[in-house]
Amino acid sequence: MKNKFKTLPREFKSGINNDVVIKDMGTISLSDDEQITFLTDSNAQYDLARKSWGFYATPSVNYRLKKFNFKTAIVKNTFGKYFIMIVEIDKMDKFLQYLKKDNQIIIEWIDER
Repeated sequence: MKNKFKTLPREFKSGINNDVVIKDMGTISLSDDEQITFLTDSNAQYDLARKSWGFYATPSVNYRLKKFNFKTAIVKNTFGKYFIMIVEIDKMDKFLQYLKKDNQIIIEWIDER
């Protein structure tokens, strides 16, 4: 694994009204079969694993993510772009407010299949 973290993150605006500031904190380059784990404040885990053919973008949505109290949705924005979003169950209200404010819709909760 190689990483390059920034002391001064690059900031850019996002969202339908450009009212969300995203901070680009740097890059991580994984080799085949390496994994990085992200933690929430409550220590719930989200893994990203590099494979020779690409990435496992999420852990299993109907087991491991559920075990850590996440729900997984396919969301569509007003520009017709699709996103996979991983939502902390106890922050569902914030997620739904975000979707409404940004004019996005849930296509499907894929952890319920």
